[in-house]
Amino acid sequence: MTDIIALKAVNAHRWANMHLRADKLGAFHATAVRLCTADSRARYQGVTDRLVELGKTDPKIQDVPWWFIAVVSEREYGGPPRWDRQLGQGDPLHEVSRHVPSGMGPYLIHDGDTTPGNDSWTRCCVDVLVNSAPYAAHWTDWTAGGVLTLWEEYNGLGYAARGVPSAYVWSGTDQYVSGKYIADHVYRASAIDVQEGCAPILAMMMALDPSIKFSDEPPEPALANAA
Repeated sequence: MTDIIALKAVNAHRWANMHLRADKLGAFHATAVRLCTADSRARYQGVTDRLVELGKTDPKIQDVPWWFIAVVSEREYGGPPRWDRQLGQGDPLHEVSRHVPSGMGPYLIHDGDTTPGNDSWTRCCVDVLVNSAPYAAHWTDWTAGGVLTLWEEYNGLGYAARGVPSAYVWSGTDQYVSGKYIADHVYRASAIDVQEGCAPILAMMMALDPSIKFSDEPPEPALANAA
């Protein structure tokens, strides 16, 4: 079993020492600009706002920052935002998901839906963040180590079990060289992830938008990994 507290410390250290690959800077900048546009941010913020509302009646539900959702969408969709895709794994929004997490959906359009904040894509996001591992809407550690570890959990802890940096998080930085899960539960040490990792995307978003920050205070230990 992975020691999550230790993994948070390792990921915080990696973040503090991370350098983005020079040949990827243009791509990282373009992605960050796209995710930070007013229209995209409104979509992601709409999910955060729904979680805030749910948290008023269910104290176990925490809000998830819009930028965390934005970076997940980029990784799961393998590119620009797809409002017709599930946040959990990128499967079609209006179908039952086949990839992990499987069996989710379909998320259908309802009469009276409004965007952002009250449409099928938002309902999908809320569902996966609340009800699917790693239960991001129950997470309380938004420090650097906590955020990066939650992203790693989102993709799976197979990398941590092997003692190697997660391609999902670190691809495109000097913290990652090779090794990739080429399919669910199928790891290949020689494979190289060419997608942009969560950490460098976030670093570039922070450079564009100073309001994006990690939490200054650690969470209560008993709640750090609540699910």
